[in-house]
Amino acid sequence: MILFRENGLLLLSLFCVFYRGRTFEFKYQHHDNKQLIQILENVHDTCPNITRIYTLSETSVRGVPLWVIEFSTRPGHHEILKPEFKYIANMHGNEVVGRELLLRLAVYLCEAYLNGDKEIRSLISMTRIHLMPSMNPDGWQLATDTGGRDYLVGRPNNNSVDLNRNFPNLDRIMFSNELNHINYNHHLLKSVNSLSKPLQPETKAVIRLIMAIPFVLSANIHGGDLVANYPYDESRSGAAQDEYSTSPDDETFRHLALAYSTYHADMANPKRRGCGDSMSDKFPKQGGITNGAQWYNLQGGMQDFNYLSSNDFEITLELGCEKYPDASVLPIEWKRNKNALIHFMWQTHIGIKGIVYNIKTKIPLSNALIHVRNITGGINRDIKHDITSVHDGDYFRLLTPGQYKVTAIHKGFYPRSRTVIVTNEPYSPAVRVDFGLRPLTHQLQADGEEYLSYPDSRSHYWKIWENDRDQMAVE
Repeated sequence: MILFRENGLLLLSLFCVFYRGRTFEFKYQHHDNKQLIQILENVHDTCPNITRIYTLSETSVRGVPLWVIEFSTRPGHHEILKPEFKYIANMHGNEVVGRELLLRLAVYLCEAYLNGDKEIRSLISMTRIHLMPSMNPDGWQLATDTGGRDYLVGRPNNNSVDLNRNFPNLDRIMFSNELNHINYNHHLLKSVNSLSKPLQPETKAVIRLIMAIPFVLSANIHGGDLVANYPYDESRSGAAQDEYSTSPDDETFRHLALAYSTYHADMANPKRRGCGDSMSDKFPKQGGITNGAQWYNLQGGMQDFNYLSSNDFEITLELGCEKYPDASVLPIEWKRNKNALIHFMWQTHIGIKGIVYNIKTKIPLSNALIHVRNITGGINRDIKHDITSVHDGDYFRLLTPGQYKVTAIHKGFYPRSRTVIVTNEPYSPAVRVDFGLRPLTHQLQADGEEYLSYPDSRSHYWKIWENDRDQMAVE
């Protein structure tokens, strides 16, 4: 039990939830790696019908399991037209606020669901949610053992590798394709035939997670500043700073970043102070958001890897100037971030979703290409980042409000286009747009339609991830 003062008030940092004759106790503290799984197990024991705990395919360098808790009305299964969401925290071991927030969020989701909270029950019924409190438990241990006060100690993993510089650099492939007018703009892990540095076990585990589950939206949580960061993190020219590196979905990513910053207690407050450097001082006046490369150039980051290797849109959340604050501030941080954490999960439902299927046999078609052209107000601009339908032919495409021409393309079928108006009504499912594709009788292009052709070859590394798809998680 911890007592502390805030604005002259004596607060108790021991949180208890009572329901159905059971007591759920959550203490605000820096939970160690054993306590972390104990909390997740307590949540699962309390809410067994809507949760599942699993570990990733690899452990940390020191053998600590990488735990995830899932919330869903059908845990362990991807449900058709139900989008997948993830939060990952503590990628840098000495950045600890996100780790504690995700533990607290897990408790809250369970508590609110059992207490009949309509919003949370709706969110869980509509979304499959994955929370990974710590990607770097070894770094956390080192930071904690040394007092948690050094800006760098504990940041990397136990092999002294920064995990947020350890993912395959897909940005350079994307930028090269742009320069050479190659339309290959998605799932770029297929193009990786060699790596500049060995992948760490924690990195491998998360890559396999990304390849195994069709995530639609995610965020990775850091500390050291207060801002919501969006792609691209890497600059096209190689400039170290001050170069806005636009992604094809820049408008959508700005919306996603603002969805967090404007629901945070003060991230978007233009009158607040930055964290002590000239770039940080600009963030409050930008709505609490920044383009990654405009802040600083980063190669091999997890954020851009998600976007360019899968259907997942990811942003990076920096949740405070202090990386390893005293435990007494954790209740305050929960209060500051709670609404934003929940509101951001709802963004999984913006845009459109649907099923692609063979119109004759009604069989779903996986790996159909979904291409979008923005035709709002006569814009008529292709969004040069395509996504694909997944296991059961379902797809999810995040978009901001507007009018779009959406085309579904699959080898052996005539393409089909539909026009859709996106409004993004709050707390509602995405607009449903299905595509029944007609098989080609001859290998001819449909009149007036244009195929988007991409390489069919798959690299050595892509085959590794694909072969491991069904072995990613252990119950």
